[in-house]
Amino acid sequence: MPNLAPLTRALLSVSDKTGLVDLARALADRGVELLSTGGSARTLREAGLPVKDVAEITGFPEMMDGRVKTLHPMVHGGLLALRDNDAHVAAMEEHGIGPIDLLVVNLYPFEETVAKGADYDTCIENIDIGGPAMIRAAAKNHAFVSTVTDVEDYQPLLAELETHGGQTTLAFRQHLAQRAYARTAAYDAAVSTWFAGALDDPAPRRRAFAGTLAQTLRYGENPHQSASFYTDGTDRPGVATAKQHQGKELSYNNINDTDAAFELVSEFLPADGPACAIIKHANPCGVARGATLKEAYAKAFDCDRTSAFGGIVALNQPLDAQTAEEITQIFTEVVIAPSASDEARALFAAKRNLRLLTTGAMADPRAPGLTFRQVSGGFLVQDKDNGHVAPDELRVVTKRAPTDRELADLLFAWKVAKHVKSNAIVYVKDGATVGVGAGQMSRVDSANIAAIKAARMGEALGLPESPAKGSVVASDAFFPFADGLMEAAAAGATAVIQPGGSMRDDEVIAAADAAGLAMVLTGMRHFRH
Repeated sequence: MPNLAPLTRALLSVSDKTGLVDLARALADRGVELLSTGGSARTLREAGLPVKDVAEITGFPEMMDGRVKTLHPMVHGGLLALRDNDAHVAAMEEHGIGPIDLLVVNLYPFEETVAKGADYDTCIENIDIGGPAMIRAAAKNHAFVSTVTDVEDYQPLLAELETHGGQTTLAFRQHLAQRAYARTAAYDAAVSTWFAGALDDPAPRRRAFAGTLAQTLRYGENPHQSASFYTDGTDRPGVATAKQHQGKELSYNNINDTDAAFELVSEFLPADGPACAIIKHANPCGVARGATLKEAYAKAFDCDRTSAFGGIVALNQPLDAQTAEEITQIFTEVVIAPSASDEARALFAAKRNLRLLTTGAMADPRAPGLTFRQVSGGFLVQDKDNGHVAPDELRVVTKRAPTDRELADLLFAWKVAKHVKSNAIVYVKDGATVGVGAGQMSRVDSANIAAIKAARMGEALGLPESPAKGSVVASDAFFPFADGLMEAAAAGATAVIQPGGSMRDDEVIAAADAAGLAMVLTGMRHFRH
């Protein structure tokens, strides 16, 4: 396998014409013969570049609306022939097949077509056939052929040719081949995933996921772990699509926690008023609504001021200067919001280590999607938890129904509990969390921990009693026994929201009645592991 391979003939056929003319001109200046197809050939001719249409070498015109143009031995023979194999060389000479040393292809915009909500037939027409076939052929023959599938590789290719006198090195071609196969794999993954959705098949025989490198991270969850961040091409507002205005690069844990924070705060529609979520280690340490964004932040901060230090702040409305001033009073890792005023950005500019991200919009908490998690030997795939319970879907099961104030807080608590690691217990009072118990093996322990944290913050704030007194409580899953409920009652909760469905529901309901609690059932649980 040779190290240096000369580049004398190139085939350029791209959907995205970005940089095409500049690349082709640089190649032509080096004496490289240019072959092309359809719109790419037209673009090059209009730029005054000498280009030969693929139809001239195949002897066949493009046909069937462009479906058939490069699927021909004159093309694939030129890509696949081994230049050091006498039989291959003889076959090329016998059939008049010229070598193709460089393939530049980017594929029909299938992913973009799907993202725009195109109909079935339009999506089908945007499935590229000839492109992937040529890419795979060229990448297989990387001993002699360079395969470019990304606009980002145009300049590195030209630099390689400049360095090596119009030739490419084997290492360079190998890297291009890896990227080429990853591109076709991602493309096929997008097509197969779309097809499963179009056919309403929740469990296709084979699943494929793909991503594009967005960032090589300093390390993973711990310094001894390497890590990278990949995006999946969807346009969902969030950490993957956000613009970073300042601060050092995001870490693995920053990205994970920021995603958790923004997904939680997106549960609260901006039109319903300002909301703030503060996250630490993927769990909320404070969530609140307020008359202003500043008030929402202050109420969220007062839930657990200790844990908020070094946390992630997510806002559901544009960051203003007043709120920014409050946030700068303690060390915060990341602030993410739909936008930020010039005054707010100016205030943050003095905090060099604070990252500010803007998303342009809020995420839709009810939008469908998939989540997946690796396990040894495979991975688990499930629908995204976009479950929602409307007020009229709640079932009152106690003698006392919740008051209007309690009901509002119950619905708030339920939205927060959805984003707390199980077993989850959330105390809420006046539109703000006052105690959060997360990730415990026992629901009793979660209820107890949340109550302890509430009492501790009450003391720190100089309150006459724990803010859990007069609160409501949400449980992400049913109470298997009455003991967890009694912990919440002892903490001062007056109303409860939970899924129900336990074998001992009657016992739990009776305990709630005996304690004078109001309790509503959702019929839906929100486990989060």
